[in-house]
Amino acid sequence: MSVTQQLINNQSYKLKATSLTGIAVAGMFFADKCRAEYGINFPPPAADVAQEIYDIHMLTMQITTVLLLIVFGFVFYSLYYHRKSRGFEADQDFHNSWFGNWSWVVVPVMVLGVDLTIAGKADAVLKKVWDVPKAENILDVKVTGHQWWWEFDYLDHDIKVESRYVPEKESGDLYLREVDNRLVLPTGQKIRFLHTSADVLHAFWVPELAVKKDAIPGYVTETWAELNREGVFRGQCAELCGTWHSRMPIVVESVSPQQFAAWVDDQKAIKVAAAAEASADKTWSLDELMAKGKTLYDTKCAACHQVTGMGLPPAFPGLKGSAMVTGPIEAHLEIVIKGKEGTAMQPWGSLNDLEIAAIVTYERNAWDNNTGDVVQPSDVKQAR
Repeated sequence: MSVTQQLINNQSYKLKATSLTGIAVAGMFFADKCRAEYGINFPPPAADVAQEIYDIHMLTMQITTVLLLIVFGFVFYSLYYHRKSRGFEADQDFHNSWFGNWSWVVVPVMVLGVDLTIAGKADAVLKKVWDVPKAENILDVKVTGHQWWWEFDYLDHDIKVESRYVPEKESGDLYLREVDNRLVLPTGQKIRFLHTSADVLHAFWVPELAVKKDAIPGYVTETWAELNREGVFRGQCAELCGTWHSRMPIVVESVSPQQFAAWVDDQKAIKVAAAAEASADKTWSLDELMAKGKTLYDTKCAACHQVTGMGLPPAFPGLKGSAMVTGPIEAHLEIVIKGKEGTAMQPWGSLNDLEIAAIVTYERNAWDNNTGDVVQPSDVKQAR
């Protein structure tokens, strides 16, 4: 191959490589999915205190960017003008110069000044986050972490919301980011979150609200927020809490005070209807309880005991063929209603009589357990 032909081949190779690189870069800029990943900053705040945290973050980024440019400016200047090929000779007495002596003092003082400037603002904002205001019309929401779902109690309205992740088949692109029941909150009202846990350590974290707080078993901690815009904000349990830690997303739906009042009315109506159904003097058939029980079991029990009833031993025992669910009904009802101390089995006494009757009936007849037992709401009422 001649030298000329080799040069032509090299030029052709470079042109192809440049073209492919250009196409790849263009694809990154114009592909929708790639553009979606450009959100590298914090999400826009939805509460005033979150805005203050966001402002401190931006101040920090601006200062560090300026320092980065200055430092790299010196580095590139030195690389270019002090290179050996220009005949530069290193100053062996640099450390005896004025800058050589005082830079060890000046530079740390400048860095410390920057740190204190940021820390001073951050300290004031952190105090504002942790000091819950004493407003009379504050809305109290108790947040309880469970393995692996969230429980929200609106203490002022006697409403309880259980929030669980939505499986991938139903949530699609929002897999592990969507829940069945959202935490609905009003704008323009101070909200106090009371955090605790029913089992292990969890952490409630929604970046737009500036709230990140551990939920500790046996303790109640508090934070607060006041939403300033409507929208849907997504967070996540921020404490590694077990096998399905990833299945603990948090979705906050911020609505106007009028919409929140309407939502409260709807929730109360649903609660009244459920209580009326559970207390009705009706004898339920096995098929009716099995159908209702499967839905309740899959929602409330399957995370630990699994849909197959095989459990996740040793922490979460299987129910298929279990002596507990095929033995005396009284013992089965007691452990469901009161839980079992020292284990992950929590009490489910907050469910109404019909819900517990349906779950127990389902567990006693599913997965070839086939006890034929039919537990009525009146049995649960007597067992409480």
